[in-house]
Amino acid sequence: MTSDLKKSISVLIVDDETLAREGIRMVLDKDPSISSVHEAKDGNQALQSLQVHKPDVVFMDIQMPEMSGFEVLQNANIPLPVVVFVTAYDKYAIEAFEVQAVDYILKPFTLARLGRAIDRAKFLVTRDHSRLDARVLAVLEQIAQGTEYLTRVAVKSGDTTTFLDVGTVDWISAAENYVELHLGKTQHLLQVTMSRLASRLNPSTFVRIHRSLIVNVKRIRSVQPLFHGEYLVMMASGEQLRSGRTFHETLRRLVSNGF
Repeated sequence: MTSDLKKSISVLIVDDETLAREGIRMVLDKDPSISSVHEAKDGNQALQSLQVHKPDVVFMDIQMPEMSGFEVLQNANIPLPVVVFVTAYDKYAIEAFEVQAVDYILKPFTLARLGRAIDRAKFLVTRDHSRLDARVLAVLEQIAQGTEYLTRVAVKSGDTTTFLDVGTVDWISAAENYVELHLGKTQHLLQVTMSRLASRLNPSTFVRIHRSLIVNVKRIRSVQPLFHGEYLVMMASGEQLRSGRTFHETLRRLVSNGF
């Protein structure tokens, strides 16, 4: 390590698998330059820990209960730490990581590979990594583009099962352990959590604008800015949906031309 290495580094491990967290912590605990290690087992815990502890480095799983790694980083509302992704994705996603200069650990990982990731993360902590924010989100978007998205869902009403084309859904709202699919004036209940469904929807078509709202961007008629980073989203079907403050950046990108 170089002489200018920060002597006290805080780390957050985010993974829903206990053994994965223990494997990373086991190595970190032996490193004298690591001052503290916090753990989170799902997206909600991760978001809270990021905001409270503001770690220098986070080892971030991508697919987790409650909220994906993508959603955690989108909603953190703090300068992002150095992020080391923990992933089971194939070599094509890994190549995307390398191009973006953001490190990763492929499950199952070896101690040697983990050690290299830790060394690199420690090195990046000593550098200006403010530009990594955009890179982190870009990498996650690339991963999302490579996943297999839902094209239809099966909804039940009594003994009847109806198959819906996902592209016909206008917007989606949370309803405890269910989600409600809105198609014009028709609604269908689907037993799945909001975060789980969001991870299976194509992000180029469906955008989360609130913790309890997902919209089909092809069904948006107009977007109007309100106060404190909120927006009023008018749907083609006539509904008016209000975005959450923590999704301000999502809406800002939505209304910007990506030339």
